[in-house]
Amino acid sequence: MNVIECVPNVSEGRRLDCVGRLAAAVESVAAVQLLDRSSDAAHNRSVFTFAGSAAAVEEAALALVARAVMEIDLRTHRGVHPRLGAADVVPFVPLGEATMGTAVELARHVGREIAARFAVPVYLYGEAATRAARTRLEDIRRGGLEGLNARMRDAAWAPDYGPGAPHPTAGATVVGARGVLVAYNVNLATDRLSEARAIARTVRESGGGLPSVKAMGVALEERGIVQVSMNLTDYNVTSVAQVFDAVSAEAARRGIGVLESEIVGLVPRAALGGRTPAALRLARFGEPQILERRLADSGLADAPRSE
Repeated sequence: MNVIECVPNVSEGRRLDCVGRLAAAVESVAAVQLLDRSSDAAHNRSVFTFAGSAAAVEEAALALVARAVMEIDLRTHRGVHPRLGAADVVPFVPLGEATMGTAVELARHVGREIAARFAVPVYLYGEAATRAARTRLEDIRRGGLEGLNARMRDAAWAPDYGPGAPHPTAGATVVGARGVLVAYNVNLATDRLSEARAIARTVRESGGGLPSVKAMGVALEERGIVQVSMNLTDYNVTSVAQVFDAVSAEAARRGIGVLESEIVGLVPRAALGGRTPAALRLARFGEPQILERRLADSGLADAPRSE
């Protein structure tokens, strides 16, 4: 079975009624399985995971974007996570026998449709990028929507599709194709944001740390703590266990304890690196968050893969 997974990140994690309507938009496509949804109030962000055939996933992705553009106004949006748009990032992931070429073609087609239907500028990233400078999501998103708005005055930062300025309420959307990514956070027993940022710099690849790891430090003000928020872009290169150990060791060196860690969305079993959830201090984690389990339960039994 050729299965495409889509993992959109939208800029709403507090109005759960709105998040419910976004999920309903995905579920309105009968041939798609909504595997997971996760909302974070501090990040003010929700992540949806759904899968199916390329055609069905395209329909569901466009339905989700339509609802996000309708309901989310970035002029009033606040959150600790950088963002460019109401429908912020829309990545397509090939699973099982599906090819990256199929995911790239799908990303580019969906990007064109988003621009045409909603007048939202679209940038392509990852394997779908048309320019080397846009391969990495963080390079496109640097400075958030405000930073992109300024850069868009330069012809080099014209969008791949759509108008040459952000949508007044929905901003811009980044659409791409990539391998399986693991979103992983470690919460620290301190309120010092400078410490979380320093640990993030130490463990991320761009700072000379762990390969295939992106990291930033953020404050969870409502809890009075800070977090090292990470993306593992290839769990075969660096596992969750290795990241947990590195963050824990660096925190201990600074005299800081680790409260807990968390997976956002779904995770391949192998990404845990052979550790139990308890050993990784994973909070609110259960077997339904294992990607293989959710695919099997949904009748989509393709094995995950990393590109």
